[in-house]
This record gives sequence, structure tokens and C-alpha cells, in this order.
Amino acid sequence: MKTCIQLISSAPMKKLRAKVQFGLVPGCEKLSGDPYLECVARTILVTNHHPVGTAKMGNPDDPSTVVDPQLRVKSVENLRVVDASIMPTIPWSNTNVPTIMIGEKASDMIKSTLDCYTQTPV
Repeated sequence: MKTCIQLISSAPMKKLRAKVQFGLVPGCEKLSGDPYLECVARTILVTNHHPVGTAKMGNPDDPSTVVDPQLRVKSVENLRVVDASIMPTIPWSNTNVPTIMIGEKASDMIKSTLDCYTQTPV
């Protein structure tokens, strides 16, 4: 946002009478400078339809993790997270294929814990 403000404040943009409009975001009107930009970021910024990284996977002893390496939600029995939220970063491509791979791996993990695991299709 600061880069955009610098760009709009440049001489060529001033010739076009471009200017930054502050105070247009509800809840941020009384702020200015960095606090205003932080408020705007927290209020209006959204993902581009491929959110990831909202359920950190890792060592169960790490208090910042949500799921363990077997995708089990910490402190909740019989619940796993099997979607893009366990990805640490957005991949360079669409999240669809990596998410399918997560689902396939999770199904193998779950089947390995069941007595009825078989290689033969039912």
C-alpha cells in the first residue's frame, strides 16, 4: 500500500491530478499513517479465492500448530484437516491439484489406521 501511495504521489501522477483518498474505509476514518494502513489491511483485504496456511501443520508440541503431521487436529479426537489450509504457502499454480494430493495422502493415512484396509477395490 505504501508503494501505491508513493506512486500516486509521484510527479507524473500529480499532473493527472491523482490523489490518495484516506478515510473511506468504515472503522478506519479516525486513523492516519501506518495505523490507517494497518486498519485498511485488516478490514478490506481478501484472498484471491485460494486461501492456504490457516491451519498450520507441524510438531504437536509446537503451540502454534493446529494439526499434527498425520493431519489430526490437536486436542480434538477423530477430526482431521484435509484441505489447502495445511499448506504453508500458496503454490505457484492453482491449489486444486495439491489439495487433491493432500486428500489422497490423508485417505491412505486414515485407511492405515483401520482394520479393514485392503488394496483390493470393493
